[in-house]
Amino acid sequence: MTAVHVERAHAKINLVLRILAREASGYHGIETLFQRLALHDVVHVQVNDGPSSLHCDGPAMPAAGLGDATSNLAWRAAAAYAHEADWLRSWQIDIEKHIPVGGGLGGGSADAAAVLRALDALAPRPLGLTRLLEIGGALGADVPFLVSGDSRAWAWGRGDRLLALPALPPMAVTLVTFASGVNTGSAYGAFAAWREAAQAPITAARLAPHALDSWDAIAGIAANDFERVVPAMHGGVATALPIVQHQAAVLRSQGRPAIGMMSGSGATCFLLRAGNVNGTLATSTDATLVSTMTF
Repeated sequence: MTAVHVERAHAKINLVLRILAREASGYHGIETLFQRLALHDVVHVQVNDGPSSLHCDGPAMPAAGLGDATSNLAWRAAAAYAHEADWLRSWQIDIEKHIPVGGGLGGGSADAAAVLRALDALAPRPLGLTRLLEIGGALGADVPFLVSGDSRAWAWGRGDRLLALPALPPMAVTLVTFASGVNTGSAYGAFAAWREAAQAPITAARLAPHALDSWDAIAGIAANDFERVVPAMHGGVATALPIVQHQAAVLRSQGRPAIGMMSGSGATCFLLRAGNVNGTLATSTDATLVSTMTF
């Protein structure tokens, strides 16, 4: 007998991303403001007695594919769920990719989160959200938020400590994506080297009570520490980031809330704003614009 469940795996952007101290484990702590996007992959999960499999296709699939299936976060999520639930023996996962791969939008993490939610929906004894968050935290910094289903959240630690925030009015988001991404480990290494060379301290930060309550307030604190180093690592970011930052500054000068920055460790840059924006954001021959909304 085959049981099937379908989940939407939504992309995310980071509206704040601070990199904190490196832990003894080698991981850096972070503070970040996650925002879910309407853009999503579609994840089908089947449970039966057949061999386990993972198949990915769709408009955002890279020409070279996604590599070994057992290394994919979605597969690892299924394996982790099977271990925790002591129920699952095999699975078949089909992912229709719409989120650009390797761009700092959390596509792989979103797929993993969708697999966890799907398996819990199919399980005879569901683990529940709290345990799914724990499993997600072991898979990656973005997974707990994307498991949660929240529109927004302030996160810290390794992204596994979450303060859910109420949704704000929808805003248009234009993503500037590239065929090539940025390796997250390399970005962290470059930032650590910059911090050491600049002797930049990890400073305390204080948020006002209403700093996260409106788009205008968030625009005032939006920042991404990776923007210090990633433009030197990726030519597309070096070109696109100043453009989206300038466009956002122009809109804010007109009294319209807007944010222009890079998401995660890159390479995707984005412009978040109310309504349509005149002008062109295309910045290089390998840049692709993707229109979506906050969700």
